[in-house]
Amino acid sequence: QVQLVESGGGLVQAGGSLRLSCAASGRDFSLDAMAWYRQAPGKQRELVAGITPGGNTEYIESVKGRFTISRDNARNTVYLQVNSLKPEDTAVYYCNARYSVPIVRGKPYWGQGTQVTVSS
Repeated sequence: QVQLVESGGGLVQAGGSLRLSCAASGRDFSLDAMAWYRQAPGKQRELVAGITPGGNTEYIESVKGRFTISRDNARNTVYLQVNSLKPEDTAVYYCNARYSVPIVRGKPYWGQGTQVTVSS
């Protein structure tokens, strides 16, 4: 059974930092490009950052220079270091495969996410 467990979120003041973690199990994601996504209240889920199996990264413009995605293939874990947080970064953060989201019982599988709340 595939599982993605995100953790590390919290309430921080603007300018603060957090390190988000995503532990994957039930499937070997080491050959998958992985990504972090986020969904703010009333908005659609959006891609934030991606990383290839070899470590090449991509970021949306609004987080470049502030967020860093990394991975530990041996531990089947993906990280997102988020620095210089802004109130507009407030969202639930999810990780998943970049291009091949797992299908569980006929539906795309997403973990529970981790809430990041940034106060001004």
